[in-house]
Amino acid sequence: MQGSSQKSSKDRPEVLADRVYHALKNDIFDFRLMPGDRFSESEIATRMAVSRTPVRQALFRLEREGYVEVWNRLGWQVRQFDFAYFEELYDLRTVLECEAVKRLCRLPARQCSELLDRLTRFWIDEPRLADFIAVSLHDETFHMALVSAAGNEEMARIHSELTEKIRIIRRLDFTREDRVDATYNEHAQILNAVLHQQSEEAQRILTDHIAVSRAEVRKITLHMLQQARLHTVSPT
Repeated sequence: MQGSSQKSSKDRPEVLADRVYHALKNDIFDFRLMPGDRFSESEIATRMAVSRTPVRQALFRLEREGYVEVWNRLGWQVRQFDFAYFEELYDLRTVLECEAVKRLCRLPARQCSELLDRLTRFWIDEPRLADFIAVSLHDETFHMALVSAAGNEEMARIHSELTEKIRIIRRLDFTREDRVDATYNEHAQILNAVLHQQSEEAQRILTDHIAVSRAEVRKITLHMLQQARLHTVSPT
């Protein structure tokens, strides 16, 4: 009876829709589905061994979040990049993170050091990682932890949502070894400035750090996306 109950729970429409949603979102973030790629509900349903109902529910959710759009009556496509939209998100990101840095620099030095201890160990003390994707994920964690440490939960929530929206763009910034090294160096500089309560210097480094990533957005081409797919998709 217990096994039967567990099986029925996994097969509930909302559970299946959630599974399809996360699988498709990962396909988009990992460039298995590229901007402009078209597909049908039936194709996804067959690939994921579910009916079209949870697929449709998942796609409507992704549509609301801006990742896909209806192509025709039964077809969908991954949305093309809206570069003006991403530029605005980077503006907001800079504002939030600089405010977080200002607040951290006003804290007592010991308290600030304790709040940033885990980040300091990873980005300064421990051996550097070489894996592009791993560093990309840790980069997200660095910036989110920086904002969270400032102590404003609403600001941290908004920043977390923002991070989710620009994740697909940020991954393109971690397909070259030089960008990985630069990220380590710049994160270390930001942390050192904050720990020494050098607010203006920390904000300057942080703003420049984000600006470099933002500049990469303007350089994105189809070739870059294809190269990103090669870097992020393991051969089957």
